[in-house]
Amino acid sequence: MEIREIQSILEAVLFSAGDAVELEKLADIVDVDKKSLREILQKMMDSYNFERRGIHIIRMEDSYQMCTRGEYHDYVAMLAEPRRKQSLSNAAIEVLAIIAYKQPVTRSTIEHIRGVNCDYVVNRLMERNLIEEKGRLDAPGRPILFGTTQEFLRCFGVATLEELPEFESFGSPEGEGEQISMDIDAEQIGMLPPLEPAEEEPEEELL
Repeated sequence: MEIREIQSILEAVLFSAGDAVELEKLADIVDVDKKSLREILQKMMDSYNFERRGIHIIRMEDSYQMCTRGEYHDYVAMLAEPRRKQSLSNAAIEVLAIIAYKQPVTRSTIEHIRGVNCDYVVNRLMERNLIEEKGRLDAPGRPILFGTTQEFLRCFGVATLEELPEFESFGSPEGEGEQISMDIDAEQIGMLPPLEPAEEEPEEELL
């Protein structure tokens, strides 16, 4: 099969899928080894970016997805009913940063670092599909381990966790008042999936 035909098939598959498709699945569809397929997909991505097409292909670890280009969001939005954007709160960004950089991590570790109860924030991040359960820690009580999702990578425009921006400091667990810093573009926060408005429950200080 010629490369041009493989590219056309990949376009059709990614367009119709809507969501991210794993490289292994794509390789099975076009009957090409994964190494060669990565190169073909990268050439397609470079071509779309060079031509400034209205769509582009993004990579999220070992999955690929076809999306509209971010700068044309306002035009695409004209097709849909206007919905209020809901940004992440400072507390949610802090919890998300801890999970992103220390994953897999337990809820108790997150609360130890922040010094406050994080049940509500963790649940909201799970509702928005930004974090998910990654198993359980082999320790008394078998606490749940949390990590980020592909949706997290998509929303923040990174292909892998290694591309995350550097953070200033998590501070020591014993320290008080130390801030967590994560270099996140405000427009990226606005790209997060809309959620029905809800009153945020006050955080409880840990004793």
